[in-house]
Order: sequence, then structure tokens, then C-alpha cells
Amino acid sequence: MKILMRADTHYSIAVTGAYEPKYTFSQVLAAIAVSMGSMIIGFSSGYTSTGLVTMKNSTVISVSKEQASWIGSLMPLAALAGGVIGGPLVDYLGRRRTILLIAPPFCVGWIVIAIAHVVELVFVGRAICGLCVGVGSLAFPVYLGETIQPEVRGTLGLFPTAIGNIGILICYLAGTYLDWSALAFLGAAMNIPFFILMFIIPETPRWYISHGRMEEARKALQWLRGKNCDIESEIREIAVSDAEAQADDASIRDLFSIKYTKAILISLGLMAFQQLSGINAVIFYTVTIFQMSGSSVDENLSAIIVGIVNFASTFVATALIDRAGRKLLLYISSVTMTITLIILGTFFYVKYQAKLDVSDLGWLPLTTVMIYLLGFSLAFGPIPWLMMGEILPAKIRGSAASICTAFNWLCTFIVTKTFQNIVDAISAAGTFWLFGSICFVGLFFVIVCVPETRGKSLDQIENKITGREEKPRTRRLSSIANIKPLPNGC
Repeated sequence: MKILMRADTHYSIAVTGAYEPKYTFSQVLAAIAVSMGSMIIGFSSGYTSTGLVTMKNSTVISVSKEQASWIGSLMPLAALAGGVIGGPLVDYLGRRRTILLIAPPFCVGWIVIAIAHVVELVFVGRAICGLCVGVGSLAFPVYLGETIQPEVRGTLGLFPTAIGNIGILICYLAGTYLDWSALAFLGAAMNIPFFILMFIIPETPRWYISHGRMEEARKALQWLRGKNCDIESEIREIAVSDAEAQADDASIRDLFSIKYTKAILISLGLMAFQQLSGINAVIFYTVTIFQMSGSSVDENLSAIIVGIVNFASTFVATALIDRAGRKLLLYISSVTMTITLIILGTFFYVKYQAKLDVSDLGWLPLTTVMIYLLGFSLAFGPIPWLMMGEILPAKIRGSAASICTAFNWLCTFIVTKTFQNIVDAISAAGTFWLFGSICFVGLFFVIVCVPETRGKSLDQIENKITGREEKPRTRRLSSIANIKPLPNGC
């Protein structure tokens, strides 16, 4: 039932049984629409794993080993720039409009790659796609964080990761049958449903309110919550929160304010440990890794299996995140990745340094990579992006998200560009041991620094992280004594 606590807020309290989150069709549709862009990002990440193999053997284009590494790493490098410009875009143009605007250049970038006859055109296409990836990866979690109810924000907030993994799987499957050019045309075509769906969903109510467009905010929130839902209390809460955030004009100095430093550092830390776990080295160079390992399973089949596991594992996180919470899943994720990377590194050491016969263990590389991806997709894959939209304070959310996104893609670029160099310097075994050590340190970072945000509103999270006292939610005991149940409208 709902109880009225004050004029501008209400709480939903379960009298008996467990609370059942309500998934409105509109919220699910909004999450899917935004996540279609994430599917293209996933496709872009997986492209080099299969596309580079056929590109190196192509008679149309000539690609050296160094050029191949740049094809893989140019996308995250350009995404870094996209993350920087994405912050001002989501603040001034709006979250939805910014997401809409990345679809056409995304399509152009893929077409440039598909028709390329010289490697420089592939570089240009990857750079264009990378800019769109950077802007999108910033805008998606901000949009979802501001439109989805707290009770289901964890589950629906994982849609970008889940559907992004579908993009990786599609790339691996299609790459078995298509060459690099046809695969790029497929990437261009994937923008069409994304573009159409984004026209259906509204702008976030918070952005409308921050720009003084209250009536449009009310319509957007009504669409998201359902036509029979009473939205007035939530509208008032958003308006009060925005008024507090706008009390002082946000400036670059606010990003370095002590009050906001903790939230920014937590988000940066999660982004760093996400990428320095080596995930994109595995995704970008899946086929290469299995070729190096001498696995008894065909490398292309291994890539497809990895894509399936990567996709399926996200549903485990979706089922658990609003029940187990963010921190517990991050613990499990860190431990799982640490153990599997150490095992994988040991396999490479025994095979190449100790030069022992490991033919009976040909199944081990695929198994460890599958479990590693399961651990990553459980938490360290989706949660840093989800929590970026949750813990960054409203006043600096656009600019701070821009910094965090750019930093994430900087780490991605470093890992993907230097992966082969690190392997050459300290061997494959040392490389995977290094990634495993970083995952182990990440466990302690989560224990000490990361707050639990499950089931909390954005205002509650901000109050806790910034140390701001929450305004009292009750007025007089006498008013509580006369509480009457209200109809459960939503």
C-alpha cells in the first residue's frame, strides 16, 4: 500500500510478502531502445576478432601486424574523444537527442570500412565509429538512470550490457561466414532499428525540468510510469532535487569539489578495474588468443562459444542484481576473474616456458575464458556503467560522466593497443597473471570504497555519498496516526 508522508513524496511499503517490482511496458521499451545502440557498440568491439583475420588474408586490402593493432585500438581511442564531447551534448541537447544523433555517423563509419580499398579508410571508419561509441556509452546509462524506477533500475539498467553482448555474439557468428567487408555492411544495417526505436521514447523528465519544461516533463514521466500512475509526487521530488542542484551554477570547479570527489573517484576506480582486467584484450583478440593457446577446439568455434557465454551470463546478473545487490556481485566477479586468469596464465607458462605436453588439456583455455567472461559479465561488465548513472550527483552528472567515460576508453585503448606488446615483453603467461593481479586488487577497492545502491533513489544515493543530510520525510506523529491506504495506482 502507499502511505502519504508529506505533500511531495510517498513510499511503497510491503505489508505481506516480498516486494514485486513493476516493469511497465514503457520502461522496458525505453531500456530496449537505448540498448540497441549498445548492441552496435558490442558489434564494434567484436569486429576485430573475426574481421581482422579475413582482412589479413584479403586480396582487396593489405594490412600489416602494426596496422592491425591500430585497427583494433583506434575505436577506443576515438571513443575517448567521444566521451569528452558527450558530456556537454547530453546536458545541452538532451539525453535522447544525443543518442539519436549518433546513429547516422555510426552508419557512415561502417560503410566507409566496408568499401575501403586502403587501410587508411578503415582507420577513418573505425575512428568515426569510435566517436559514436564514446558518446553512446556515456549517454545510455545517464538516460536509463534518470528514467527507470529504483526498484527495477538494476535489472533494466543491465539491458545495455545484455544486448551489447548480443552484438558481440552476432559479430562472432556472422564473422564465421562473412568477410570483413560484408561484416561492416551488417554493422551499418544494425543502426536502422536503433534509430527507429529512439524516435518512440521520450526525453528524460529530469532533463526537461532542468530546462524549465515542466509540462513536457510531466508527459514524459506519465508515459514512462503508465497512464494510470499518479506521478505528481515523483515530479515534485525531481523538481526539488533539480532546484537544489541549480542553486549554484555548475562550473568546472565543482568537479574538483571535495563534496563530489568521492563519487567521481569511485566511478573512475570501477572503470579502471573493469578495463585493466583485460576484458577487451580477450574480446578484441579472441580468435588470436585461441590460436596462441593451441586449443583443441577450433578458434572460430571457440569465439562463437565465448560469445554465447558472454551473452547468457548477463541474464544471470539481470536476475540477481536487484536481489543480491551490487557489492556482492562485484566480490564474486573479482574472485572469479582472478582465479581464471591465473589458471590461463599457468597454462601458457606450462606450454611455452616449461615446454611440457599439454595436449590432454586442450579444453582448458576455452573453459577458463568462458568462466572468466561469466565472472566479468556478472558484475564488472555492467555495474560500473550502471553505477555511473547512479552515484554521480545531478549537478555534475553530465560533465563527470564525460570524464569517467573518456577515462574508461583511455584504459581500453591502452589495453588493446599494448596487449601484443605486453605479450612480447613478458609472455602470454605473464600478461594473464598481470591482469589477474589487477582483478585481485579490484576486490579490495570494492570492499573499501564502493557503496551499495540497490533499491535507493538517485537522491538518497547522492545524499549518502556527498554527506548531505536528507530532508525529514515526516511532519508530525499525529499526521502518521491518521494514515489511510491509498489506491495502488502504479
